[in-house]
Amino acid sequence: MPIKLPKLLPAREILENENIFIMDDERASQQDIRPLNIVILNLMPEKEKTEAQLLRLLGNTPLQVNLSFLKTATYESKHTSPYHLEQFYTTFATIKERKFDGMIITGAPVEMMPFENVEYWDELVEIMKWTKTNVTSTLHICWGAQAALFYHFDIDKFELPEKCSGIYSHIINDHSEKLLRGFDDEFLAPHSRYTDVAIEDLEHCSEIKILSSSPEAGPFIMCANGGKQIMVTGHLEYDAQTLAEEYSRDLSRGIEIKIPENYFPNNDPEKPPLNRWRSHAHLLFSNWLNYYVYQETPYEWN
Repeated sequence: MPIKLPKLLPAREILENENIFIMDDERASQQDIRPLNIVILNLMPEKEKTEAQLLRLLGNTPLQVNLSFLKTATYESKHTSPYHLEQFYTTFATIKERKFDGMIITGAPVEMMPFENVEYWDELVEIMKWTKTNVTSTLHICWGAQAALFYHFDIDKFELPEKCSGIYSHIINDHSEKLLRGFDDEFLAPHSRYTDVAIEDLEHCSEIKILSSSPEAGPFIMCANGGKQIMVTGHLEYDAQTLAEEYSRDLSRGIEIKIPENYFPNNDPEKPPLNRWRSHAHLLFSNWLNYYVYQETPYEWN
C-alpha cells in the first residue's frame, strides 16, 4: 500500500531506502481511487522512531493511505523537537469534525500512573469517545490498549512484580478471526511493560474476544465490537534493536532490570538480536487495514 508522506518527514528517507512504496501529493492526486485516511495518535517519546516503525508496516498493502499525525494539546513532548511536531503533527481540535477510516493509538511511558493522573487523560478520553462515531476501526498498542480497555470496558491494569520485557511465544485462541489470518499456530512477539490486565477480567466481558495470548506475557491481541476496537498489549511494530535500546537506557538510569527474555542470542547483550517477529507484524497490520478498515469503511462518510 503506497503511503502519502510529506517530502521532509525524516521517516521518508528510511522507508525509501527499504524500498517501501512512498508517494507525494502530485502522484497521489493522479490515483483514481479513494485512499484510506488513517490518523496516528503518537504518544511515544521518540516519535520519529515510532513513525518509521508504523509507516513501514502500513506501507505493505495494495491501496493508498493518507496519514495524519496527532499530538496531545495538553502535554508537550520533551523528546521530540518542536520543529518536527509543528511541521508534521496537528491536534485533535483541528480534526475532530472529520471522519477517518482507521486510527492507531500508540503506547506511552506512563503505565505506572493511574489513568486519571496522566496529564493528557481527559484529552485521550475525548479522543476515544470520538472514535466511536468518527473512526471505522481503532488499533490500540501497549499502554494505548490498556487505556482502551479501561475507558471502553472498565477493565483496569495491575502492576507486575517485574518488567515484562523480551520476546515471548503466543498461541491463537480464535482461529476464525480475520485479524489473525495467515498467522502460525504459535508465533513470537516483543513485549515491554510493567503492567498487565487480568485475563479473568477480559473473559468476564462479553464484548471482548481474546484472539491470542502468551503463557508468560498474558493476553496479547483482543478485539471488540466487530473489530471497531482492537487492542494489542505488545509491540509487533518494534525494530530488532528497540528492546536493546530500552535495556541500555534503563541500565544508564540505574534501574535494576533483567536482560530481555529470549532476545539476545545466547542471552548475551553483546550479540546483535534478530528480528523473529517481522512477518507477523506485517500480517497484523495488513489484515487490520484490509479486513477492518478497507472492507468496513463507507466509500463516502455521511
